[in-house]
Amino acid sequence: MNGSTLAEVLAAARRRLAGAGIRDAAGDARTLLMGLLGLTPTSFVTESGRSLDEAERRAVDAALDRRIAHEPVHRILGRRAFSRLDLVLSPETLEPRPDTEILVDALTPYAEKIVGATGGCRILDLGTGTGAICLALLDLVPGATGVGADLSAGALETARRNADINGVADRFEAVESDWFAAVTGAFDIIVSNPPYIVRSVVGTLDDEVRLHDPMLALDGGEDGLDAYRAIAAGAGAHLRENGLVAYEIGYDQKDEVTAIMREKGFSRIEAIKDLGGNDRALVFIAAVAR
Repeated sequence: MNGSTLAEVLAAARRRLAGAGIRDAAGDARTLLMGLLGLTPTSFVTESGRSLDEAERRAVDAALDRRIAHEPVHRILGRRAFSRLDLVLSPETLEPRPDTEILVDALTPYAEKIVGATGGCRILDLGTGTGAICLALLDLVPGATGVGADLSAGALETARRNADINGVADRFEAVESDWFAAVTGAFDIIVSNPPYIVRSVVGTLDDEVRLHDPMLALDGGEDGLDAYRAIAAGAGAHLRENGLVAYEIGYDQKDEVTAIMREKGFSRIEAIKDLGGNDRALVFIAAVAR
């Protein structure tokens, strides 16, 4: 790599990524260097003139090779910020996206209200992956406890590690389960960011997603709605009175998911859009019998 100071290495990394056709070459180069060298945004600026040693330059070169091969930046670094958390990633887990924080933000006031009224709030996160949604809620709502369920043992190990790293392990339990199959008890909130990509579309996804996110977390079946049907079918038996079910959804799935839930006796009480103006999260409650 040309140059030896941080500023010179950054400029060379940016040029190399841009030359390889990476869309956000400048942002990716900066994020990779900050992560690899353990720098904050402030120290990244104040230490721009410091020299990188040979080992650091080799690490940067290797990371750039991986990015040019379309491995996502945070996969290369092995971790990602989410809400107030620092999450470790693994091959068995979906990389949490900022859009999913919208679901956490939507549920936080409900969880706080439940804790205020009852002294606790029991949360079930189905398809928990890294544990992102459940762990973020536990972090934001100290009176809450959570269960993260996943079919992947590797994902559950990652979720346990993340619970420990982020100081909420005493309020989190990981359960290997095919949706509700091994889940016991009742919950105040059932939440999921399930696989919702239409099967025929999975092969057309960007390499960053298709080659690096686990297929188990992407493939939603022939119409992308298999997981919502499974969760809707079992949710009622695992909800406390006035309990909520909440989902992340694909941009065009609001009406279909709402219909699936209505068929199982639920009413939609909230629909939230992401920063791009697309439908992103839905919240349901059991309909009151009349």
